[in-house]
Amino acid sequence: MLNRRTLLAATAGTVAMPAITGAQQANTLRITGWGGRWGELSRQQVIPAFERQFNCRVEVDTAFPFVPKLLASPRGRPVYDVFHTNSNEQWNVFEQGLVERRPNLAQVPNAATIYPYATSEEIVGVCMFTSAVGLAWRRDRIQQGPVSWADLWDARFANQRGSYLIPANSLGQQLFMMAGRVFGSGYRDLDAAFRAMERLRPIRLFDFTGGMENALLAGELSIGVLHDTATYRHQERVALEFTAPREGIMALEQVLSVTRGTQMTELAHAWINHMLSPEVQKLMAEELWFSPVRRDMQLGERYRGKLLTTPEQVATLIQMPWQWYNGQKERIDDRVNRIFRG
Repeated sequence: MLNRRTLLAATAGTVAMPAITGAQQANTLRITGWGGRWGELSRQQVIPAFERQFNCRVEVDTAFPFVPKLLASPRGRPVYDVFHTNSNEQWNVFEQGLVERRPNLAQVPNAATIYPYATSEEIVGVCMFTSAVGLAWRRDRIQQGPVSWADLWDARFANQRGSYLIPANSLGQQLFMMAGRVFGSGYRDLDAAFRAMERLRPIRLFDFTGGMENALLAGELSIGVLHDTATYRHQERVALEFTAPREGIMALEQVLSVTRGTQMTELAHAWINHMLSPEVQKLMAEELWFSPVRRDMQLGERYRGKLLTTPEQVATLIQMPWQWYNGQKERIDDRVNRIFRG
């Protein structure tokens, strides 16, 4: 795991830090965020509404990776005030002492209407949206779709299936843990997961979900590990299906945490409250196919039965033991690199 000393030694002179002036610090909130359509909606609607309400400026860093920049910034003046990333990285920076375990929910009124999983013990911070990780597949190439995670190992999908480079991608790491449960005693059964990875070859591996998405859309693969968000937004034009395996769907949480040392604590909590507001939750859900975390959301007909908006649907979400996994990551990375090089 990265720590501050090794990060600074390895990246001295290479980490680009956003310039911050005294004037900008006065009422500027610095956050991380995604690009693409998420970034467009943020710039066009989400951020302007917040800036008007709080008479402030929001600076967004979309140049991934974010963790090295946060690690390299001063503890008393972190480069970000609100840290947005997935749960695996939130645990990483929390254990480095860089973010708070949980925002002060008393300062986040909208948190009163969110599902319990959004602040569960398995995550750091508070979840604002969730995607379900399952199996995406081409119905024009597969007659009988998958029903279980074990189906990805079916011999009929050899050279037609895809997953991710486990050291680099959290969905690949989730599949690794799920293999421990499906073929062994549970998510922490490393030996069963390693054996399963050996049997998963031949398989095409990707760095990012965008690569998997494009390969499935182009018909280069028949089946792959993917989140529902990336599947549903293409269903009206491509023969792409999403299966929630019977063992459950793994949660890909979009999580917000407050950095330790920020001088913008009140504004940081206001931003989190803004992202949990019904207006933002509905906008991002219906435009981007992210499942909202509010219990009171009413979405359009086309989203029903797909996005997770009911207690019954939410109950199928599996939150993975990321704190444990991060502690095993070096061992896992070393072994899976040897498996997939072989």
